[in-house]
Amino acid sequence: MLPELTLVENAGLRPAGQPGAAVPTSAGHSAAVHLAAVDAVIQQAIVDGNIPGAVLVVGHDGKVIYRRAYGSRALEPRHEVMTLETVFDLASLTKVIATTTAVMQLVEQGKVRLNDPVAKYLPEFAQNGKDDITLRQLLTHYSGLAPDLDLKVRWEGKQTAYGMMLAEAPEEPPGSQFTYSDINFIALGAVVERVSGETLDAYTARHVFAPLKMTRTRFVPPASWRAKTAPTQYDENEHMLRGVVHDPTARRMGGVAGHAGLFSTADDLARFAQALLKGGDGILSAFSVEKMTRPEQPPMAPALRGFGWDIDSPFSSNRGDFLPVGSYGHTGFTGTSMWIDPTTQSYIILLTNAVHPRGKGNAVGLRSKVATAVAAGLPLTAAEKEALRWSSITGYNEAQSAARRVSARNGSVKTGLDVLEAHNFDVLAMADRKKRIGLVTNQTGIDAQGRRTIDVLAQAPGVSLEAIFSPEHGVTGTLDTTDVGNSKDAATGIPVYSVYGAKDAARRPPDDVMKRLDAVVFDIQDAGARFYTYETTLGYFLEAAAAASVEVIVLDRPDPVTGSFVQGPGTDAGHESFTNYWTVPVRHGMTMGELAKMFNVERNIKAKLTVVPMEGWQRGDWFDSTGLEWVNPSPNLRSVTEAALYPGVAAIEGTNVSVGRGTDTPFELVGAPWIKSKEFAAYLNGRGISGVRFVPVSFTPTSSIYGGQNCNGVNIVLTDRNGLDAPELGIELASALRRLYAADFKLEKITDLLVNQSVYDALMAGRDPRKIAQDWQEELASFQQVRKKYLIY
Repeated sequence: MLPELTLVENAGLRPAGQPGAAVPTSAGHSAAVHLAAVDAVIQQAIVDGNIPGAVLVVGHDGKVIYRRAYGSRALEPRHEVMTLETVFDLASLTKVIATTTAVMQLVEQGKVRLNDPVAKYLPEFAQNGKDDITLRQLLTHYSGLAPDLDLKVRWEGKQTAYGMMLAEAPEEPPGSQFTYSDINFIALGAVVERVSGETLDAYTARHVFAPLKMTRTRFVPPASWRAKTAPTQYDENEHMLRGVVHDPTARRMGGVAGHAGLFSTADDLARFAQALLKGGDGILSAFSVEKMTRPEQPPMAPALRGFGWDIDSPFSSNRGDFLPVGSYGHTGFTGTSMWIDPTTQSYIILLTNAVHPRGKGNAVGLRSKVATAVAAGLPLTAAEKEALRWSSITGYNEAQSAARRVSARNGSVKTGLDVLEAHNFDVLAMADRKKRIGLVTNQTGIDAQGRRTIDVLAQAPGVSLEAIFSPEHGVTGTLDTTDVGNSKDAATGIPVYSVYGAKDAARRPPDDVMKRLDAVVFDIQDAGARFYTYETTLGYFLEAAAAASVEVIVLDRPDPVTGSFVQGPGTDAGHESFTNYWTVPVRHGMTMGELAKMFNVERNIKAKLTVVPMEGWQRGDWFDSTGLEWVNPSPNLRSVTEAALYPGVAAIEGTNVSVGRGTDTPFELVGAPWIKSKEFAAYLNGRGISGVRFVPVSFTPTSSIYGGQNCNGVNIVLTDRNGLDAPELGIELASALRRLYAADFKLEKITDLLVNQSVYDALMAGRDPRKIAQDWQEELASFQQVRKKYLIY
C-alpha cells in the first residue's frame, strides 16, 4: 500500500538562484493559482503508482515561479517524505548537462570541430568502419552505433568500457538513421578527457558546475549526500541503489561516464536552465547555446535533434502539447526531465525516481501532462503570447522534416496568371495606348480554366501581344532536340521565336524583337532544380530587358517540389552556363518570381521587374497540394514523383548511365548494360538513404543513351518525399557506381551539371557521400541568408 500522499510546497515568485526564498508577491500568487492544476496531475501519478514522488520547479522570465515537492522520496526499505532538497540520479540528463556542455566549450576554444571525425581525437576509434563518424553524428545520435555496450559479458572499469567502445562497429551506415545510443556519449566523454587532459567529472565540476554555483551537482556523490538522495531500485544483488548510479554501464565504469552518472537537485538544474536562457551566462557563448539547441541532425532526417538536446523526436514527450518546436529538452531513464522554451523564457524541471523501488514505474505520460498544464498556466505577457502563437502554428516546418510535419494538404492556389486575370490585367495597363508585349511561355502556361496564356493575353484589354518566345522543348513542350526553329502560333498567327539551340546566341532573345516591346511577360512552370534550363532563360530575358529598357513581368507559379527545402552543393563561381545561371544550390526552394528578384539584384542586372504573385500557395506545398493541373514541364518530367527525384537522378545524367529516358518512368530508373542489378540495389539499400528504396530491374530504353540495349539497374521507389535529400541521392548514386563499377563508370562526365570541383574531388577520393553532403552545409547556410531577402511567400 502507498503511504499517505504528502505535499511539501514552497510556491511564490522568487529570484532565480535563491532556492527556498519565497517572495509572496501578487505575481507569485497569480502564478501559483494558474499552475495549481499541475498538482492534481502529479498527485494522480503517485496514486496510480507511476512514481513515488516528484520535485517540480518552473521558471519564467528569469524567476522561479513554482517550486514544489510531492509524495515520497523512498518507499523501501522505509518510507521517506520527498523534499525540495532531494538529490536525484539524473541518468541521461548527464548527456546534456555535463557532456554536451563540455564538448561545446572545447568547440569554443578551438580544440575540437564538430564536423571532424572522432578518430582525429581518438585515433583508435577509426577501427571497424568508424573512421568517418563525426562528433556531430555522436551528438545527434546519427552515428549508426548500437544503443549500448554489451552487458551480457562480465566486465568492469572505465578503460575496459573505452576499449569496447573503440572496438564497436556501426550497425547502420553513419548518418542514415536516428538511433539513440549511450555509446555515442561514452565516446564523447572520452574525447573530452583526451582533449582537455582532465577526467570528465573533474572537468565539468571546474568548468560547468562551479561557475554556476551548482553546489549539489556532481558525479559519484559523497556519503554525506546519501540521506537526501532519492533511491532508485534494487540491483542484481537486491541492494537498493542510493547515491550509486542506476545505469548499469555507468556503474561498471565507476560512476563517471558521458552518458549517465550525474546527480543533482531541481534547484541546481533551474540554475543551469536559466543560464541557457540568458545566453550561456559565462559557461557558453550565446552562439553556442543557439547552435546546440537548434536542429543539427542530417537535413532530411525525421527526428529533430540539436547537439545533445532533443527538439522533436520520439523522445520529446516532455515538451507537451503547447510548447513550440523551437524549444528543447531531455529526459533520463530514472524519471528525470527538463524542457526549456526560449519563446516564453520558461523552463520545466520535473525530477522523479520513477524506477523506485523495483523498476515498474513510468514517468513518460506524466512529463507530457505536466508540460501541457504548465504551458497552459504560464503568466505570459501579450508579446510572449503572440510569439508563442506564431511559434506553435501547426503546418509546414520550413527548416527541416520534423516528425510532425504536414506532408500534404488540399489547397486551392491561384497562379500569377489567374491573379492577373482577376485584377483585370492591371499591371499591363498603359494610359495612352496598348502595351506591346512579348510572352515567354510553353505548354505549362495555362490558367485555371485550361486556357493558354497565349490566348488569354492575345484577347486581354489594353494589350497587343507582338511576340511569343519558346524555351527548350518548344512552345508545345514536346521537342527533345536543340534544333528548334522559329514558327507561328497556329491559333493566333503570332510569331514564335525560339530561344533554345545548340549555341549561346540561339538561347537569347533577338535584340531587334526586344526593342519593339514595352514589356516581356514570363509564364513558365519550373521544376525547382538549378540545372533546369527555364531558370537560365529567365535570367537571359532579364539581361536582354535591362539592355533594351523593357519591363519584365513574371507570372509566378509554384516550385513543384516545395519552397521549403534548400539542398545540395552550390556551384563554383566563374562557371556559368545554360544549366548554371548563378551559384545556387541544386534544389533552391524558390519560385520563378523569387528567382527573378534574386537574379536581378545579385547579378546586378537592374531590369525593371514586376512579379505577379500567386494566391494561396504555402512554401511547404508539393504540386499535388495546390489543386492545379499537372502539365509536364518537359517531355521526360511526367509526375510529381519524377520531379522529386529529378534534382538527384539528373545529376548523373551526363555520365554513361541511363536515367530512364526512353522509358515510361524517366528519372525513376538508373541502369547500364554493365551494372549488376541485385548487387547495385543491395548496396544502395544498405546505405539506408532516407526517403527511397531500390528495386533491382532490367529495362530497355527506346532512345537516348543505350537506346535499344538491355540495361540492368534499379527502380527508385520514393517512400518519403519529405525525408529525401534529392541532391545527396545523386551523390550516393555516383559514389555507388564508382565504388562498384570503377572500370566502367565515367564519373568525370558528372562535372557538367555538378559544377563543383570540391565535391567532384571528394567523389574521386572515395569519401562517404554523407560526409561530402555535410561539407556543403555551411555554404548552404550562407546561400539561405541571401535567399531569404527575395522570398515572397
